[in-house]
Amino acid sequence: MMYRRALVKPDGRRLYLYGADHEPPELPAPSPGAVPPHPATHLRWHPLRGEWVAYASHRQNRTFLPPPEYNPLLPGTDTEVPPGDWDVAVFENLFPTLSRNALEPSPELLVPTKPGKGTCEVVVFTQDPKSALSQLPLDRIELLFSVWADRTRELGAREDVQYVFPFENRGVEIGVTLHHPHGQIYAYPFVPPVPARELAQQKAHYEKTGRGLLAELLEGELREDKRILWTGPRAVSLVPVCARYTYEIWIAPLRPVQRLYDLDADERRDLARALKLSLLKLDGLWQRPMPYLLVFHQAPTDGQDHPEAHLHLEILPYLRMPGRLKYLAGSEIGAGVFTADTLPEEKAKELRAVEVSLD
Repeated sequence: MMYRRALVKPDGRRLYLYGADHEPPELPAPSPGAVPPHPATHLRWHPLRGEWVAYASHRQNRTFLPPPEYNPLLPGTDTEVPPGDWDVAVFENLFPTLSRNALEPSPELLVPTKPGKGTCEVVVFTQDPKSALSQLPLDRIELLFSVWADRTRELGAREDVQYVFPFENRGVEIGVTLHHPHGQIYAYPFVPPVPARELAQQKAHYEKTGRGLLAELLEGELREDKRILWTGPRAVSLVPVCARYTYEIWIAPLRPVQRLYDLDADERRDLARALKLSLLKLDGLWQRPMPYLLVFHQAPTDGQDHPEAHLHLEILPYLRMPGRLKYLAGSEIGAGVFTADTLPEEKAKELRAVEVSLD
């Protein structure tokens, strides 16, 4: 079960408190200030790449690695979340890349521009600032899947949102500005380039064969069983045969589910186990927290059916940790062609050997 209470901060931003067993009580919705944020965020078209670029110069003033006593995600009266009985909190970012309040950009430029409409939300995984996603109990991670689904449904219903993208950055090496365990959700007014390309490949395969591209790949991986880290009745975790990053991990439901809110309770449970096990294996292999990107790829929220889409998570370990992980250089950044310095089979073998306990 999942319970939610919606609140409004003094500065006009939305705050949602979630509980697994009961509805959070009516609590004051704190904020660092009372002045409504007016982000001058806008989009400019990149004619050579054929994609939108977001501009949000106000983000230069966002909170950066504050000492523990000034942690804005710690429950308090002048932070972002209230003290009280809640499990997960979600609020609109004070320094967003995209905003429902974005205004028309000016003056006119050489390329097409438009307001940076959409939303950026912060997801606080726990009230404990010293915890981590990998350290949360399984029922909390299950709740998080329900929260991500709830936000996908609500944000995706808006006319200015075409794609809902939950993610987590972990580790200062990867650019995290707050140590408290949290993730983010970007609700874009367009389908971003990476998932757009994935969806195009999946659609072409589906139209040609009548089958899902990722579903076929997962079937092949399960048959070979060389790169599988964990499999349950309804989900799987693996180092994919086409991994670009060292220790790259994919997690997916076995059923070709389009979006997070299409998952049933058993699938959420299996995905929670797969995610926790994968993160514990990464940390166990390095005997320390491994910085990573955790990203969710799902179908667009454009009001259309996308039978080709197959929800999945990708864990992309940080590229410059000691130990010769992947560096991005000229070919990767400049040309978009990855050179893998390790074989997925070798890295999967290392991760499979790491013993972890989920309970």
